Amino acid sequence: MLLVLCVDLDDDLGRKTGFSTPVVGREPVEEAAIALATADPEDSDVNVIFQGLHVYDDLDERDESVEVAVVTGNEESDVAANREVGDEVDTVLASLSTAEDVTALVITDGAQDESVIPIIRSRVPIDGVRRVVVRQAQNLESMYYTFKQVLNDPETRGTVLIPLGILLLIYPLALIGSAMEWPGFVLGTTSALLGLYLISRGLGLGERIDSAAAQARRSLYAGRTTLLAYVVAAALFVLGGVSGLNELEAIQESAAGDVGVPVMLAALVYGSIQWLAAAGVTTSLGQITDEYIAGSLEWRYLNAPVYVVSIALVLHGVSGFLLDRADVGYLATALTAGTLLGITSTLAFAVAESRFSDRDADSDGDSEEGPRAADRIRS
Repeated sequence: MLLVLCVDLDDDLGRKTGFSTPVVGREPVEEAAIALATADPEDSDVNVIFQGLHVYDDLDERDESVEVAVVTGNEESDVAANREVGDEVDTVLASLSTAEDVTALVITDGAQDESVIPIIRSRVPIDGVRRVVVRQAQNLESMYYTFKQVLNDPETRGTVLIPLGILLLIYPLALIGSAMEWPGFVLGTTSALLGLYLISRGLGLGERIDSAAAQARRSLYAGRTTLLAYVVAAALFVLGGVSGLNELEAIQESAAGDVGVPVMLAALVYGSIQWLAAAGVTTSLGQITDEYIAGSLEWRYLNAPVYVVSIALVLHGVSGFLLDRADVGYLATALTAGTLLGITSTLAFAVAESRFSDRDADSDGDSEEGPRAADRIRS
């Protein structure tokens, strides 16, 4: 037999309803539950007793041998309450008229009542313990699960908690800045961080940065030369920028008056074009190398470094002419050489791609025709 044992450690049932305990049997327990619910609807022990009745009815419908009872303690110390519960459990067990072995399912409303479990176990084997938790109000429960979902979702957590954390840091950082006599710097830095974060989230820069980092990591592990080419190109871009600024400063120092915008642009281009061209050639060669290793290289890809050199040659001639560093003859030579170099490259690689692709197609056709001819001969 299974004994469904409802535990009321502080004897709310006896104090608030006058019921004498223990209460044994389906009908007496239901009357006790209704009486306690009428006396104090907010008492959690009401739910314990009704849960015991629910378990009893469920097992009884399955034709299982089951009994339900309510045992209580008292308002005194935990030791006295536990002893009272133990005595009532003995009374309940003595009242059961059955030849079957009795086991118990203990139902409580919290950890405090569960402290009596060792006392009950010393008298009857326990099959399980069920704690009854009352559902909260709908708004409170909804708010709880909303906060829980926010904290568990990495994307939402980063979107909500990071700006909130930065805002909460403004006041203590302002105090630190005031103590160090740098309040403006601290507040400016904090607001700048918050602004940069919001802008990056709004533009989706975080996803792009993560994607670029993942691509760089895959390229590094795959041994792709493109990654190294990009690093070298970045360094060349920096050197080109510095060289362009130096050229601009030299032009401004040598000029008697103000320098116009076309001359400023020409100075920047003239000083940096050779570095930028080297960066372009480096990245294109790295990409060509990776395509060749992957077996997907096409002839027209080889136009990229040639185009970079052609464009650099044209820009160098134009910028040098605007800065009086080159005469008309050099400008004409640069324009003609850049144009011819680009056209020649395009035609050469187009012809090469056409011829080699036709040759590959013919070789594939011959390789397929050979087995067919052999089959005809055998037949």
